Amino acid sequence: MSKKNLVDEEIECSETLEEENKSILLDLIAQLRKGTDLSRITLPTFVLEPRSLLERLSDFMSHPDILIGASKTVDPVERFVEVCRFFLSGWHVIPKGVKKPYNPVLGEFFRCEYELEGGAKAMYLSEQVSHHPPISAYYYSIPEHGIYISGETHPKAKFLGNSAATLMKGYSRITFSELYNETYEITNPNVYARGILFGKMIMEMGDQSTIRCPTSDLICELDFKTKGYFSGQYHSVVGKIKKEATDELLYELSGVWTSELFIKAKNSPIRTNFFNLHQYPVTEKKVIELEKQELNESRRLWSNVTHGLVSNDMEYATTAKTLIENTQREETGHRQKEGIQWHPRFFNVNKYEEYDFKGIEG
Repeated sequence: MSKKNLVDEEIECSETLEEENKSILLDLIAQLRKGTDLSRITLPTFVLEPRSLLERLSDFMSHPDILIGASKTVDPVERFVEVCRFFLSGWHVIPKGVKKPYNPVLGEFFRCEYELEGGAKAMYLSEQVSHHPPISAYYYSIPEHGIYISGETHPKAKFLGNSAATLMKGYSRITFSELYNETYEITNPNVYARGILFGKMIMEMGDQSTIRCPTSDLICELDFKTKGYFSGQYHSVVGKIKKEATDELLYELSGVWTSELFIKAKNSPIRTNFFNLHQYPVTEKKVIELEKQELNESRRLWSNVTHGLVSNDMEYATTAKTLIENTQREETGHRQKEGIQWHPRFFNVNKYEEYDFKGIEG
């Protein structure tokens, strides 16, 4: 990758705050201790990305053509490699600067469809199924190709001094129904916002992530690297694809997850292209018009906040955000007073304490 491209990637993910906003953020940080749980802290509106986390999660479904190709691959090892390619292809869709999506409110949901080549359609739906602790459940399907993805994310944000971390607990599970329900279990890396107190603010991914297929006895161990103060580069990732039972190495992965990745077979000196975002156009999501959405659908629910952010009217955005948060508190208080148990609309809890999708109508 050229030096110019590396600089471009750093600019895309970094941000320099205006003095007024920096002062607000520093005043907030002064009240925090290292290790503070940020889930109950009200962050200033200017740090927000103008969309909900429920919609943000759909970014990982940006390249369904890779997944369809994987489901048609006969050799189990090569099929596993393609699933790894699909997983790594979703991370490059990120906001400019250091931005945090809206925290979904309980019962909020987001839905969209994708029109695919050959006339097939994909469907995605996510719902906020718990508020304390925050849990978002999601489901994605391409029925014509027997592809189904289910998962949960349990984000937990912590203050670490000059950075803030969002620990992305949870899982994703990819199932190929036409291959005897062959399943891939995936865990996610964590998200870091660096340079809060000094230096340039930048968003990075860090720590370990795994992709496992018990049927094929294969595992991919990924290590998302954060840049050191004096060495390394931004957004790098390395990984190994192995036979899990014997630890036999099959492939090595490396590169920059925001732009270009490479793969190398064992005993081979040659790295070949694994994923280049310029060669894989994003499949656009189709979302119904705002006025046709239900009141608790993400884009409609947060529409006034989004309008304020996009028009740079932070006072308007903050007022709209406060109204949503106060309404949620009132509804929670009412349920507690009346002894009403809240249940998700689109998901059921199974015996493993996981959320199963129960249908688009809920």
